[in-house]
Amino acid sequence: MAVPVAFFAVFFAYPVTAIVGRGLKAGGDWQFGRIGDVLARPDILDVLWFTTWQALASTALTLLIALPGAYVFARFDFPGKQVLRAVVTVPFVLPTVVVGTAFLALLGRGGLLDELWGVRLDTTVWAILLAHVFFNYAVVVRTVGGLWSQLDPRQEEAARVLGAGRFAAFRRVTLPALAPAVAAAALMVFLFTFTSFGVVQILGGPAYSTLEVEIYRQTAQLLDLPTAAVLTLVQFAAVGGILAVHAATVRRRERALKLVDPAQTSRRPRGPGQWALLGSVLLTALLLILLPLGVLVERSFDGPGGYGFGYYRALQSAGSGGSSTFLVPPLEAVGNSLRYALVATLIALVIGGLAAAALTRRAGRLVRGFDALLMLPLGVSAVTVGFGFLITLDKPPLDLRTSWILVPLAQALVGVPFVVRTMLPVLRAVDDRLREAAAVLGASPLRAWREVDLPLVRRAVLVAAGFAFAVSLGEFGATVFIARPDNPTLPVAVARLLGRSGELNYGQAMALSTILMLVCAVSLLLLERIRTDRSGEF
Repeated sequence: MAVPVAFFAVFFAYPVTAIVGRGLKAGGDWQFGRIGDVLARPDILDVLWFTTWQALASTALTLLIALPGAYVFARFDFPGKQVLRAVVTVPFVLPTVVVGTAFLALLGRGGLLDELWGVRLDTTVWAILLAHVFFNYAVVVRTVGGLWSQLDPRQEEAARVLGAGRFAAFRRVTLPALAPAVAAAALMVFLFTFTSFGVVQILGGPAYSTLEVEIYRQTAQLLDLPTAAVLTLVQFAAVGGILAVHAATVRRRERALKLVDPAQTSRRPRGPGQWALLGSVLLTALLLILLPLGVLVERSFDGPGGYGFGYYRALQSAGSGGSSTFLVPPLEAVGNSLRYALVATLIALVIGGLAAAALTRRAGRLVRGFDALLMLPLGVSAVTVGFGFLITLDKPPLDLRTSWILVPLAQALVGVPFVVRTMLPVLRAVDDRLREAAAVLGASPLRAWREVDLPLVRRAVLVAAGFAFAVSLGEFGATVFIARPDNPTLPVAVARLLGRSGELNYGQAMALSTILMLVCAVSLLLLERIRTDRSGEF
């Protein structure tokens, strides 16, 4: 536990505490009265209200659209199922900047809807809600569908034999069993939408602002640290409560259910109703997921002189079209992002692997507190972390402001929770008697880990690396503060291009977003292959 605790203390607790303390201190004294003053401001109350109700609306809309997909993936067996499962999961690992850009190409000025029917939805709440559904569709499909596929269908069939109708059997038998999974998925979707940043910033315009966007505005644009500190505390408290409820829901689900092999519950659709349901889910995936991504790719090739690689070629030169957005060619952001993400993945694997190994020992409250510590980066504004890096890591022996390692360190903070959550179940499934046998034969703890645990968790390590790489590649909130102008990452480069007017900047943003989408999609497809090809490994 020592190395992960030290890592989080230096690179998370210290920067966040410093930035919050700087905002709430005046003359060396804490000014807690500022909390009430900030929360009483009408503009801040509007931000809190919008953050809450858009998260609730996004969650409800996501459940409404995604639950039929969860049923189809759980109960139906059809050609291309694994490919479609990977496709619907692509949005979840895409950076929020890419999601915002894709919907901007579909719903914004000059977008597909604007060209066909003269309708624009950018700078409206509907664009934000649809983008959130696009982003979180896979959360519901994976969480609810994974459990649904393991529920014994004979229980519902028995209710039908006893005279219950199809809906009554579902409501009285299946729904109560699924309720914890549905609640867990809803809480996770609410968490992601409550802390939404890139999507709201790109699609919402100045009219809409979540807590995360407002923290960025107060910090980077207005330099109002007291207000940013109060909003950070509010967001941290809210997200902490959400994670606590989610943890309780997961524990209840694990205790209450008896599951069966998913292979026993999946079959081909039968009857026109089931085929119609499958068709509607495929149509939803086409319109909700493939259409925005397809329009994004199409816009990246649609130049002033017709279709071609003009925007991609423009990425090779800095300041093209008279723009001073970059000190280096935007295309260099691809190499920067890949290098940063690889280093961040290595850091996350080391820190997360040590943390997961410590958590397998189940040492009571100490380990439970350690487990909660690892999840804290998901509950604190990434903007706060990034700005905290700038004001704290500026003195020897940790003067890292001009060092390239600063970006991978910030990205690794987000990757560690994914590594822990991926490796921990597998590590806990390893039989302790294998470790004990190795110890009896004279192996040291390190050699026992290398010879016993590591071969058994090799696939879990690869999956964890895939998740850490994807989230590191798309991290934006902290990186936007600390990425150097001569070494931008892909999400930062896309945001800078979108922030400037001009057709060339817009086209280059589409091209960079397409490149970033392809890199994330390839990572996910490789991850999906690792997850499903497990024969003969354990």
